[in-house]
This record gives sequence, structure tokens and C-alpha cells, in this order.
Amino acid sequence: GVEVRDGDAVVLFYQRALKDHEGQYARSNYVHPLMSLDGDVLTEDFPEDHLHQRGVFWAWHQLWDGGERLGDGWTLEDFTTEVTRVETSASDGVARLGVEVGWRSPRFRDGAPFVEERTTVTVHPVAGDARAIDFEIALRAVAPGIRIGGSEDAKGYGGFSARVRMPEGLTFTGEAGPVTPENLQVEAGPWVDVSAPWGEGGEVSGVAILVHPSSPGFPQPWILRQTGSMQNPVFPGREAVEVPADETLVLRYRLVVHRGRASPGQLEKWHADYVEEPVAGRS
Repeated sequence: GVEVRDGDAVVLFYQRALKDHEGQYARSNYVHPLMSLDGDVLTEDFPEDHLHQRGVFWAWHQLWDGGERLGDGWTLEDFTTEVTRVETSASDGVARLGVEVGWRSPRFRDGAPFVEERTTVTVHPVAGDARAIDFEIALRAVAPGIRIGGSEDAKGYGGFSARVRMPEGLTFTGEAGPVTPENLQVEAGPWVDVSAPWGEGGEVSGVAILVHPSSPGFPQPWILRQTGSMQNPVFPGREAVEVPADETLVLRYRLVVHRGRASPGQLEKWHADYVEEPVAGRS
């Protein structure tokens, strides 16, 4: 894969090659580890409670070709991703990673790709006690009739997700202040901050997940978990949507990795800064 460093410090690692757990749950095209500004690992890969979850990832339970189920991109059943191209660049303290990925299923044209993905990850330099990392995920179907959707229960989870470590003291902050995770979706606004004592000495760090207003479904509802799962701005939910074949479906998110617990005012400013910036990427 590709490791991004800031000087001697690791910022993140992008998993290009397929990686599995004892021959199961083979996956690629995700970020792990994601590091705090002080060098602590924030994410988990192959967690015992959900072996299919993986760092910072984007995946969907429902994958359809017309009325035929192709597989499950969340649990990795009859589904795999092949990273076919990787481009990297760095200038003015900003690192960019661009990848092209084919989504494959043995149920579609003898394993040919059914979705072509182009994702750009942009890593910004540290500003104060925070670093922004942007994800632009552009999807195009190879033929009409390809649809993606979240879980088919009332939770509807699926899409951009972060499987972070979950120690005691994990807190959530949304647009209106503290957020309490529930079993079903919660409305928290355009961002949610997840903070916890991730440092070896109990130092608190956070990861804010910001949703760009150009993303479909904005502001997206959230599935949040205090223990044993991922944090997810939900798109599209339980009702599957078509991935266009004649244009791209584009999802945009920003992670802000920071020291301490972010205030609602600071989170609002980070989101405003994100919205005001020119949209980058290749899609």
C-alpha cells in the first residue's frame, strides 16, 4: 500500500493489496492505521466483534444488478475490490493519493468490474492542533441498473465509515452539542466529532467527520456507536439508489484529526472552512 508521512511521523496507510484474516474477509481500498497527531493508532482492522470492519472505509450491504443481488460489500461476501491504479503527489505540504478501483463479483459477467471507483485522499498539513484529511469518492457503473444501498433493516447503515478504537470516555459532539448514540439513526447535523483518551498516558484526541454539502442526502443521518462498531454518516440508507453509468456519483468527506476535545464552535468553523475551499479531486 501507500504510507503517508509528515517528516518522520506516520499520518496514515492506504491498503492497496488484498488483506485477509485466516483466508477470510479479504479486502483492500481502505485506510488503516490512521494516526493521531501524537502518534497513537486511532483505527482498528479486523476487530474481533466485526472482522469485516476496517479502519476508514466506504462500503455497502446492497449491491444490485437490476433485480439480481451481486454480493455484500460491507461483509465482503461475493465481493472484492481491485486497485488498478495509484498516483501520488506532494507539494506545499499537501499530499494527494489518487486511486482507481474496480468492484467485482463472481455474479457479474464472470467477475468483471461492475463499478469503477476513483477516489482521491488529500492530506493537509497540521494547522494548530488539527490536521484535515479529505476523501472524494466517485463511483460510475459500467452498465445501467447497478444499485447500492445500506443495511435493509431500520438502521440502514452504509457508506463512509470510521472504525475507531473505543476506550472508556468516548464522547460525541454534533451541530447542537453532545450527541448520545442510539440503536437507530440519529440526526446530528453536518458533522460529528468522536473524541477519547487514545494516548498511552490518557491524552485525549479526536476525529471529526465532516460531510460536504455537495454529497447526496446532505445532511446525512448518522449511525453512532459507543462500543463495538463503526461511526457512519449514512448514505443512501435502506433504499438502494442507482449508480449512474453516464456520470459519477460523488461523495465527499473530511476527517479532522485533532488534539483534545473540539468545541461546537471549533467544529462549526472547521466545517465552514471545508465548505469554502474549492472542490479538489479528479472526478
